[in-house]
Amino acid sequence: MVTLTIYLLVILAQALAGPCNPNKADVILVYCYPKTIITKIPECPYGWEVNQLALGGVCYNGIHDLGYYQFTIPDLSPKNKSYCGTQSEFKSPVYHFYNSIVSNDSSVIVKSQPVNYSFTCTYNANYLVNQAAFDQRVATIHVKNGSSGSFESQLSLNFYSNAKFSSIKEAPFIVETSEIGSDIFAGVEAKGLSDRFKVVLNNCWATPSSEYFYQIHWPLITKGCASDNSILVHENGKTSRATFQFNAFRFRNIPKLSKVWLHCETHVCDSEKFSCPVTCDKRKQRMEQTGGVLVAEISVRSK
Repeated sequence: MVTLTIYLLVILAQALAGPCNPNKADVILVYCYPKTIITKIPECPYGWEVNQLALGGVCYNGIHDLGYYQFTIPDLSPKNKSYCGTQSEFKSPVYHFYNSIVSNDSSVIVKSQPVNYSFTCTYNANYLVNQAAFDQRVATIHVKNGSSGSFESQLSLNFYSNAKFSSIKEAPFIVETSEIGSDIFAGVEAKGLSDRFKVVLNNCWATPSSEYFYQIHWPLITKGCASDNSILVHENGKTSRATFQFNAFRFRNIPKLSKVWLHCETHVCDSEKFSCPVTCDKRKQRMEQTGGVLVAEISVRSK
């Protein structure tokens, strides 16, 4: 009786350790986050142990995670610019990050089939947000990626109280006609991105309509530079925030209570591959559509 019981337990153990769940067999999961990439591969069907698999063929940093082996690229902008063999390239307007998980066994004989799981994460550099009113100034962008990855970033067009750009001005706000000519401080900020990516304002302009290509418009920033001497660009392409200031104004022959819409064409620049800070000269440049547009509104009224 004892012998029979042990034999049945062995059969039960073999049954529980049977073939892989077909839903997990040979499926790679990739999560593409703003600063981190996480890849999961199934523990089966090839029979490799986690310490026999290497990220990029060089880093044995995998861990167990509920039937998967998980590998993490913790930072897209390491000092050596290549974490565990991670490669990147820019094909305008998209960034691609590549790596793989490969098997490696130094034993004399190998009984497991070799594996090479390659994966890609893709991030857009240009963002287009339409008809974003001032009191809805934060826009979330969803971009589809290679494998099963997903990427979310937030770009916000904000107004500030002064040139320190430390205090955001609550929306909506109204500019009285007596305040025409006073300074308005504005900026576009990205949150949740790796430090390697910088915000660049290509073009900013104002219209009396929410349509960003309205026939009546006034340029503020053209090809990254101030359109006239009354506009001051504080930083552009240096950090995750680009800021500038201009004088409050109103459009001629527009009703006394009107809205001035501010539009900013925004680009995310990889500082490890390009020189992102914008260098300006005094030559006047024509405004061109090259990236995404963020929109905000200002109300102007006469007492």
